[in-house]
Amino acid sequence: MKKKVVIVRGVFPEVVAALAERFEVEHNAADRPWVGEELAARLAGAAGAMTTVMDRLDAPLLERCPALRVVSNIAVGYNNVDVGACTRLGIRVTNTPGVLDDTTADLTWALLMAAARRIAEADAYVRRGDWKIAFGVQYFLGQDVHHATLGIVGMGRIGQAVARRARGFDMKVVYHNRTRLPEADERGLQATWVERDRLFAESDFVVVMAPYSAATHHLVGAAEIAKMKPTAILVNSARGGVVDDAALAFALAHGRIAGAGLDVFEGEPALDPRYATLPNVVLTPHIGSASRATRLTMCRLAMENLTAVLEGREPPNPVN
Repeated sequence: MKKKVVIVRGVFPEVVAALAERFEVEHNAADRPWVGEELAARLAGAAGAMTTVMDRLDAPLLERCPALRVVSNIAVGYNNVDVGACTRLGIRVTNTPGVLDDTTADLTWALLMAAARRIAEADAYVRRGDWKIAFGVQYFLGQDVHHATLGIVGMGRIGQAVARRARGFDMKVVYHNRTRLPEADERGLQATWVERDRLFAESDFVVVMAPYSAATHHLVGAAEIAKMKPTAILVNSARGGVVDDAALAFALAHGRIAGAGLDVFEGEPALDPRYATLPNVVLTPHIGSASRATRLTMCRLAMENLTAVLEGREPPNPVN
């Protein structure tokens, strides 16, 4: 008999078809999130699961899935999975690093540029029919990106991809990371390591690129935001929870910083209700890696990871 695999969210038909050649496949084609009891019931007899960062697999759920041998996350991050419990239960965990770095860096820059030049505000202004005079010297004054200082919090693969894009704007790049990059890498990126407080104080744009964990929860909070320039802009396309949304919403509402661009939120899809009322924040629904080519590549890599484990081979991207 074929082993059963469950694709917990809706994915591309070609990925489902390829898996169906080897396994019995249950696919959430409706893409309605399965949570709690329903998710546990779906996974109870499965040998493999393809999941996303929004699918919570904790120890109590995993213990109800005795046949499960692999959780293949369609993401770089895996804080949605209790990796320790998986290891204890003999379940492999895999992820999809590398393939989404440039696409996520592109989206990060889109948020940065949109917030800097007030694109969302201007677009809404035009759509409402409020544009009555063709040109105004003080219409929608924003922040210059060229020759500004870019501060990157977290200099992993995506952070480095963001830094490389700054060259075209002749920006000064500073970064903070738990581990400083080798000197040769710093030279190649034209980036300088600085202490965190200095990064927040000197940067015109702060980009958050740290992964989420207990150690990085609210890494950027009220104290860090208070150190930023009133003209500065904060961008978070990493993970919700790394930034304290309540503190950021307060700062934006009171003009403590000029603006923000956000792709991720605490408790998403819920978000701090103040964000929706603020004109100086650009909001996108966790679409950092959302180009068709990249998302398809992520799904295929997740499929390769899952297939390898269930066929007794080492997966390309093991987490545990």
